[in-house]
Amino acid sequence: MIEILNKGMMTCVVDSGRYGYAAIGVPPSAALDKFAYNVLNCLLNQDENAPALEIIGAGFSIKFHQDMICAITGARVRASLDERSLSPWASFAAEAGSILTVHEVTEGFRYYLGFTGKLSLPRVIGCYATNLECSFGGYQGRSLKGGDQIEINDIYSVPLGIVPDKEIPEMKSPHFLRITDGPEHSFFTEKSQKTFADRESRTEYTVSVNSNRTGIRLTGDQLSFCDGVKESIISEGILPGTIQIPGDGLPIIMLYERTIGGYARIARVVRADLDRLAHLIPEDQVIFGRIEMDEAERLWEERRARLKSFL
Repeated sequence: MIEILNKGMMTCVVDSGRYGYAAIGVPPSAALDKFAYNVLNCLLNQDENAPALEIIGAGFSIKFHQDMICAITGARVRASLDERSLSPWASFAAEAGSILTVHEVTEGFRYYLGFTGKLSLPRVIGCYATNLECSFGGYQGRSLKGGDQIEINDIYSVPLGIVPDKEIPEMKSPHFLRITDGPEHSFFTEKSQKTFADRESRTEYTVSVNSNRTGIRLTGDQLSFCDGVKESIISEGILPGTIQIPGDGLPIIMLYERTIGGYARIARVVRADLDRLAHLIPEDQVIFGRIEMDEAERLWEERRARLKSFL
């Protein structure tokens, strides 16, 4: 069993995502940093859909009531197990009665904690992930809080491992995000198109405090629609990383908690850069750079090869 002593800013159960149900309005609710989540599973020799904890903020602490192997990936953190310091992006052995504490998040925003065993949680629509908006999945359909206990069954052992520092992605501001044109890219004036994603001008946007797992709002230069173009469209399906522009002209980057949208889609963050969205902190700076589809596909293949190197 594990026991949450302090939830930090927020802690919830995630996995690889609840896909295939967008037609009935069910979003993926997946781990936002897929690379960190997948490497976590590699360190623990876990199933690719194993439930893990996605955590935001310092102060998180958890007590172990059984011996087990654990691992932390994602944001770089300063953490300890009782009095022993832990390395980020590494697995470690926890004994019954020991307490893991995260003292500081030094780079990035969200981090992941996994265990060598099966968390005793129900699958909802074939998935463990928490849908916070609809209150199902995960642990009782909500984020975790102090005093929550989760049983862990079938505990096993694996060799301890650590990810080389050079393989840990950078998560510092400013965040450079590569994008491809969205379906309504032509709805915006040529000046706005250039302002939004010109490699030379390198316009910076700021992450708003009004951001969450549904989407990241940005502040900065307002984008202008062409004359005669409607600012809203008929609601259509959207993918994670879609950048919508509402009537105020300020971008919203959609994440994993929506299936449709009704604002013009100027662009989409390329798949290879989606994981970085998990680490955009309020007041961070964001710079967009437009690339062509063939380059986006090449970057994704490089990302896949990088992950395979951990298998």
